[in-house]
Amino acid sequence: MRKRLAVCLLIMALMVGVIACSNSTGSQEGDGEGAHEFHREGLPIVDEKVTLKFVSPKAPLAPDFNEMEIIQSLEEMTNVHIAWDNIPGDGYEERKNLMLASNDLPDAFYNAEFSDHEIVKYGQAGTIIPLEDLIEEYAPNLQAIFEQRPELKSMVTAPDGHIYSLPKAEEMGLAAVPNFTSINKAWLDELGLEMPTTLDELGDVLRAFRDEDPNGTGKKDVIPFSFMHNHWTGNFGDMFAAFGIPDNVDHRIVRDGNVIFTAVQPEYKEAIAYFHDWVDEGLIDPEAFTHDVSQYFAKGKTNPPTLGAYIWWETEEIVGPERADDYVLLPPLEGPNGHQMVGRSNYSEYDRGAFVITSANKHPEITMRWVDQLYDPKMSAQISWGPIGIIYEEDEKGMLVNKELDEGVAMGELRQKVAPNGPTVVLAEHFGTVVDMEPRAKQRLNDIEEVYAPYLVEENYPDIFFTEEELDRINRLEMEILDFVNQQQALWLLNGGVEEEWDSYVNQLERMGLDELMEIYQEGLDRFNENLSQ
Repeated sequence: MRKRLAVCLLIMALMVGVIACSNSTGSQEGDGEGAHEFHREGLPIVDEKVTLKFVSPKAPLAPDFNEMEIIQSLEEMTNVHIAWDNIPGDGYEERKNLMLASNDLPDAFYNAEFSDHEIVKYGQAGTIIPLEDLIEEYAPNLQAIFEQRPELKSMVTAPDGHIYSLPKAEEMGLAAVPNFTSINKAWLDELGLEMPTTLDELGDVLRAFRDEDPNGTGKKDVIPFSFMHNHWTGNFGDMFAAFGIPDNVDHRIVRDGNVIFTAVQPEYKEAIAYFHDWVDEGLIDPEAFTHDVSQYFAKGKTNPPTLGAYIWWETEEIVGPERADDYVLLPPLEGPNGHQMVGRSNYSEYDRGAFVITSANKHPEITMRWVDQLYDPKMSAQISWGPIGIIYEEDEKGMLVNKELDEGVAMGELRQKVAPNGPTVVLAEHFGTVVDMEPRAKQRLNDIEEVYAPYLVEENYPDIFFTEEELDRINRLEMEILDFVNQQQALWLLNGGVEEEWDSYVNQLERMGLDELMEIYQEGLDRFNENLSQ
């Protein structure tokens, strides 16, 4: 009898507890160190401040993210404090790998830069956790985006059906052309030179820049042409298009549905030999193969100017706003054999590895609610480009419009200082309704349409999520192959020797598994195209 009475009392106590919880605005979310009143909807997310540890790379000019106004605003809104471990971009990959290997994990990786192989490997190992249930329950902003763009949800869904990472997307239409070649028009005018239309003519212009003292210093201080070797932008491979084989950082293009590795094609060899002569003549900056971004930027801002031509995304970042009008875009040049084309990059406007939550996280619900705030379209714009009051002001309809920049301020540099970037989505329909596209992006879209589009190749390699087995094989083969190719490209451009060493180079790549790697990429492309046609 006593046992039955005890059971009945226990049941009644549990029912009272359930009723009490059902009348609460939130739930007790705890980790053994004290409970937090967690709100499934509305703000703040918690009544008592919670601290989460995030690891994130940061741009060269960026401060600690907690010094950014937009991050401070997020903390006020959510009552969630982020303890940032901000790692300079060039050291992030190594630190990330050490953390993953040692299981010394933050609560989340922000701006995570997880490769497909890392997403699948660490997702299936349990190092990063599946997110689809958390998204469904705690991420209404992201859910709404997935409904608008089912392909975005498909893109972040791993082959095993789980979502281990959150996306970033900017539907601007700029991904096809990440490299813009500019030339000092003021120097052309000073020396009485015409805008070059062929590679040979450009070579003549660069020789004039080198020899004829266009900056009036009386010194041999001119850098005729510079770039960033094997960088996502500023990459010299775009110049190879004049030989009929546009190159990119992947050394992988698509023609008529066939995957081609550019760095074993005869046109690539011809381009290397041609441009080595430019290096040998002093027309190309030898430091282009070793300098970092800040050093590159400094070369465009010397006084008096010393940079004749360069490759980069934005003019003002290289040469500064006060000198931007002196530089104009160089149109696609005709090569020695009559080729005139612009390669299309393999970059996607979608990134599936922008944010992951680790197994060390004791507050995944709070973390998902926090990151979902970033997927509100207006917040996405501010996280990507900067906050209201610094970059934007709101017009009478509530749309974010760009403020006029102070004199001498470059948008690219300012953006690094005030916007953390990260897991955000700005769709095509948000431009002109939620946010005004920034002027430099508008300009680049116009440049693509007017200067590059007539010569832009049709195909590129799409963003394919490979199976675990395929990713293992790609990971085993590709890094070593690309390292070898990039080293050889730099050595040949600097020192010559491509004609003598070409056959042994191609044979070495075959031994390293290039044919197998291209077979995987071809099978992935065929599968992708087949799914598109269904």
